[in-house]
Amino acid sequence: MVRRVAVIGAGVGGLASIKCCLDEGLEPTCFERSEDIGGLWRYTDSTDSRRVSVYPLLITNTSKEMSCFSDFPCPEDFPNFLPHSLLLEYYRMYAQHFDLLRHIHFKTTAVSVRKRPDFATSGQWEVVTETNGVQESHVFDAVMVCTGHYQEPYLPLASFPGIDTRFKGRYLHSQQYKDPEAFRGKRVLVVGIGNTGGDLAVQLSRVAAKVFLSARSSTLVFSRVSDHGFPFDMVKNTRFNHLVESLLPSALMKRIMFRQVNSWFNHANYGLASTKSSNVKRILNEELPFCLLCGTVVLKPKVKEFTETSALFDDGTTEENIDVVLFATGYVFPFSFLEESVRSQFDDNRSLYKRVFPPHLEKPTLAIIGLIQLTGSVMVGSEMQARWVTGIFAGWNKLPPTSRMMADVLKKKPLVKRNPSERENLKMSFISYTDEIASCAGVKPNVLRLLLTDPRLALAVFFGPCTPYQYRLMGRGKWSGARDAILTQWQRTLKPLRTRVVDDSSDGS
Repeated sequence: MVRRVAVIGAGVGGLASIKCCLDEGLEPTCFERSEDIGGLWRYTDSTDSRRVSVYPLLITNTSKEMSCFSDFPCPEDFPNFLPHSLLLEYYRMYAQHFDLLRHIHFKTTAVSVRKRPDFATSGQWEVVTETNGVQESHVFDAVMVCTGHYQEPYLPLASFPGIDTRFKGRYLHSQQYKDPEAFRGKRVLVVGIGNTGGDLAVQLSRVAAKVFLSARSSTLVFSRVSDHGFPFDMVKNTRFNHLVESLLPSALMKRIMFRQVNSWFNHANYGLASTKSSNVKRILNEELPFCLLCGTVVLKPKVKEFTETSALFDDGTTEENIDVVLFATGYVFPFSFLEESVRSQFDDNRSLYKRVFPPHLEKPTLAIIGLIQLTGSVMVGSEMQARWVTGIFAGWNKLPPTSRMMADVLKKKPLVKRNPSERENLKMSFISYTDEIASCAGVKPNVLRLLLTDPRLALAVFFGPCTPYQYRLMGRGKWSGARDAILTQWQRTLKPLRTRVVDDSSDGS
C-alpha cells in the first residue's frame, strides 16, 4: 500500500504532484534543491551551470486559460500571455491556496534514488538527500520525478569543427544568457531556430550590431495573436479542430497549414520552409518575420565550420568578424540520481509507458512527470499525469501487464532516433495526449453525455478551446466550479484587454 511519496522538484510538475497526492490521501514529501518554488520559471541572474531558468524577457507561448491548473483559474486581470514573473506569482498563489509549501524541503538535493532490497515485494525506494553538505537516507513507498526535460544544456561542439580549437571569439549556451547588454555592438551568431533561438535572435537584434540565425531544419513561424486578436492556442486547440484534423489525410492537412501560415508571410521567400519541406518545426514568434524583413536578423543555413573569426555555412557562404556564438541547442535529461538499473530501462521518454512509467519495473511505484512536449501547455499535461499516477498509487487505477505496456511503447516509438536535444522528438498532440491520460484516469469529458444533459456546456467543450477545466467535469477530482470556469473563459480572456472602452454597438459580431 502506497502512503509516503517522494516528489523530486518543486517546479510546476512538482507542485501539481504534491496537490494530487494530497487529493488522494497520500503523504508527499518534496525535495527542491533551490531555495524557492517555480523551477525553470523562477528567474535568477546566476550563471550556475546546475541552475536552469528562463531568460529575463521571456513571455509564455501558451495563454493563461490554456495553461492554468484545472481547478485554479488564473486571475482575470492577468494578461493572456504571461511574463515569467507573473507566471511565478500564479504558482505562488496556487501553492498557498492549497497549502503545498509545508510539504517542501528547500535547499535539499536528491542525490540518489535506489530500489530497496525487497523492492520486488514492497515496491519501496531509498532516497538519499543532501542539505547543507549533510546526507540523509529516507524510505518511500513511491517516487514522482518532476525535474522535467530542462536538466543539462546540450552543447554539441563536435558537430561544429573549429569552435573550440580555432575560433577566438566567445561561445556559450542559451542557458548562460541573462543580459542582452553584454552583446551590445557585437556581431552574434545564434545557432538553432527553436522557440528559444528565435526569441534570443529578436532580443539581441535590438542591441547587437548584427545577428545571424543559423537554421538546420525547416521552420514555420506562428503568431500568438490569432483570428480576431484572440490567443492562438485558444482558437487552434479545440475538439472540433482536432476531430477534423484526425479525419483529413496528412498531406491535405500539411497543405492547409502552409496556406494558413503563408497568408501571413511567404515562408519560402524568407528561407524558412517550403511546401516540399519534411520534418517541419513550428515556433511562435511575432517579431522574427519583421526582424528578417528589416535585416536586423539574417537567416543562415547550417554551420559547416568555424575559423578564427568567421563562420562557414553549408551553402558556401561565410560571415566574417563573428564576436559571439550563442548555442540554442536544447537540453538533455540524464536523471543521474536514478540507479543505473532503472535508467537503463529507458533511453528517453519514448521508452516510458504513456511517457510516464518505466514498463519493466516489478512494481509501478516510480513515475516521471513532465517529460513531454505538447502542441499545447506542458503544465496541463503534467497535471494530468500527476492525477493518473496518484490514482494508481492510491489503488484506484491499475496499469496493464508489462507485455501490453511494451507493445504500446513500441507502437508509438519512432523508427529514426534524432538529435537527443530536439524537443520535437517529444512533441505530441496536446488534445490527443491529454485525453489519453485522462481516459486512463477516468476523467475524460464525455461530450455526447453532456449534449444530452447540458447542451450549452457540451457546445462550449466541443467547439471552444480545450481548456484544462474540461478535465474536472466528471470522475475523481471533479470540481464544482469547472462548468462556470468553461462558460466564463472568454470573459477572462477579454478582461485584461478592455482597459479602454470603445463603442462597438454598430458591430453586429
